[in-house]
Amino acid sequence: MIRRFNRYELKYIVNARQYRGICEDLRHFMLPDAYGDMDGFYRIVSLYYDSPSLSGYWAKRDGLKFRRKLRLRIYPGDDIRKVDTGFVEIKQRLNRTVQKKRVVLPIAEALRLCNHAEVPLGLDASDTEAAEEMAYMIRSLGLKPKAIVSYRRRAFTGGPCEKGMRLTFDMQLRGRCHALDIQEIAKVKYFMPPDAFIMEVKANDRVPAWAVSLLAQHQCRLESVSKYCSVLAREMHELRFAMEHKENIYG
Repeated sequence: MIRRFNRYELKYIVNARQYRGICEDLRHFMLPDAYGDMDGFYRIVSLYYDSPSLSGYWAKRDGLKFRRKLRLRIYPGDDIRKVDTGFVEIKQRLNRTVQKKRVVLPIAEALRLCNHAEVPLGLDASDTEAAEEMAYMIRSLGLKPKAIVSYRRRAFTGGPCEKGMRLTFDMQLRGRCHALDIQEIAKVKYFMPPDAFIMEVKANDRVPAWAVSLLAQHQCRLESVSKYCSVLAREMHELRFAMEHKENIYG
């Protein structure tokens, strides 16, 4: 099973007051995502892969217009150790246009693909093509696990007139650069304040006029933010601080 799609993706950082106001207004235009609970909530955990030189991280930090990344994503319920399905994704961006290729696999096969570039047997032609592209990307760039990102998402989908539109709020934004087994229960740290939300507006062709008006009404400003880069940047900052502190003690 594979899903491929192109869409526009706009990101904002909003506070708790903006979040509550936007959610209240969205009741008139959108519906809670059916994949979540009755209010559209669900959990996401993603394991991000990068090259030894962190080419994916620096492509984002340097503002390259075209960039790609590979991740393994799961949607855990009450017990992350019981997850049996993994979503392997290549996400590539050109300016504000995003293309995603996704292969849905049993978690063991997803891990073999991501960690050892082993293409599963028995896939249909489309899945095989996508998995082979992922395996080539892993081998050619020497991709290895670098960071885990964990958060809670509240998602809304468009009604009959806006079928391709999604609006999501990601909260409780935490991550780690150690214990990189995606199903391991390990300590994660906030990489953004607990009262900060990453809001993403996703549309196939255009953002409707009502959404543009709503964003302006709530004073939302576009932000260039990456969860993976935020976790890695926090880790680098902590390591640099520790080294400087050590030098001050022994220097």
